[in-house]
Amino acid sequence: MSRAVPLPLPGLPALLASASFARAYTFTTLATVFSAFAIQRVAGEVTFLTIVAGLCALGVGMLIARRAEYSLVRLAPTTVLMFLVWTLVTLAWTTDNARTVSGWLALAATALLAVVVALVRDTLQTVRALGDVLRWLLSISVGVEILSGILLDMPFDFLGIQGRIAELGPIQGIFGTRNLLGFATVIALITFLIEYRTLSVRTGVAVFSVVLGGVTAVLTDSPTVFVLAVAVGVAAAALAVVRSAPPERRSVLQWTIGTLVVIAVGIGYLLRNRIIGVLGAGTDFSLRTDLWRTLLPFVRFRPVEGWGWYGPWTATDYPFIAINLSLGESHASALNAYLDVLLQTGWVGLLLFLALALIALIRAWLVASERRSVVHAWTPLVLVALLVDSLFESFTLSGFGWFMLVLCAVRAGQSRSWRERVGAMDDPADPGLLPLPGDAQGLGGLRG
Repeated sequence: MSRAVPLPLPGLPALLASASFARAYTFTTLATVFSAFAIQRVAGEVTFLTIVAGLCALGVGMLIARRAEYSLVRLAPTTVLMFLVWTLVTLAWTTDNARTVSGWLALAATALLAVVVALVRDTLQTVRALGDVLRWLLSISVGVEILSGILLDMPFDFLGIQGRIAELGPIQGIFGTRNLLGFATVIALITFLIEYRTLSVRTGVAVFSVVLGGVTAVLTDSPTVFVLAVAVGVAAAALAVVRSAPPERRSVLQWTIGTLVVIAVGIGYLLRNRIIGVLGAGTDFSLRTDLWRTLLPFVRFRPVEGWGWYGPWTATDYPFIAINLSLGESHASALNAYLDVLLQTGWVGLLLFLALALIALIRAWLVASERRSVVHAWTPLVLVALLVDSLFESFTLSGFGWFMLVLCAVRAGQSRSWRERVGAMDDPADPGLLPLPGDAQGLGGLRG
């Protein structure tokens, strides 16, 4: 009887460069960043940090193994790098060096994970992976809420779950707060609808996903979810109009839409009190306006450079402790990403953050309006959700909010950037500069 000869195992570089490893890495990374709260509450912060450190090490290894596929200048958008550099520079005048270093490392590590995922997977592959991850996480969130609020009728304090699903909410699932769950649900709904339009999943799975996302969004009872849904819906309708217009009319349409957005923002600001009353969000908004009013005097002390980068607020560092003491509250952020950046990094940091977000949105919008595949609409719609949510929360400065912002910025920069012209001059035959096959077929390239 002949003995079976064991197959040789692939070497580490080949494994790191393989498509299967990239797929597994993407799933693991997305699951980690979106379930960060639950991991820390169940297994501890050290466990979560160890997982992130391991993913960062693997990500660097993947980039090294795939170094022939990229040029150094095309790894990440300049705006992302400049914002990271400025937040690190604030170490020179921060009131707590250790906190600034730890906050910056969290920011940089999350950005690295986003860059790696954006480089090793294309848009459709990212959408499919994110859709699978969020289907599981939303299902788990609703399931745990049912277990807490109906089957056991007791709160799960270690997850912050109050068990109020029988009262139709609010629920927070494994995300910690109802607003964070609502934010994740809006991103999930965008992803599920793109999955459906690109025929990436079976119809039954798509219907289940959309119903799950819609029910979860309602049960969060979060006013910001309604605002995000309206903003994303309007953006999707505007993008559909632009995509259906003849190429020669798109430029006029783009300027018209931009003008209407500016007018709508102005009207919304003037009618903000009436809108807040209609939404029934008076208490939430009053809490925010009190916080912002208390915060702004501290900005005036250091308007250009800020107080130093921390990310989420600490309980003992100045000026956060002074703001919370003035209000008699214990806020962990400014509940507004733009004001948070202004407070911590000054006007320089805010301008860099706005440049990062707006340039990414413009690039992604132009790509989505020109290419046939509907999968390209995912990036600008997610960016709209991120930028609108930043008016009411600081989620885009840490965790999966910051991850998604960097991911979308890298994705947008891959199609519209001065790096493309540099790459074209260096190697005109570089396949990475050619259009995806799906652009001609309308399905976004169903690859891998």
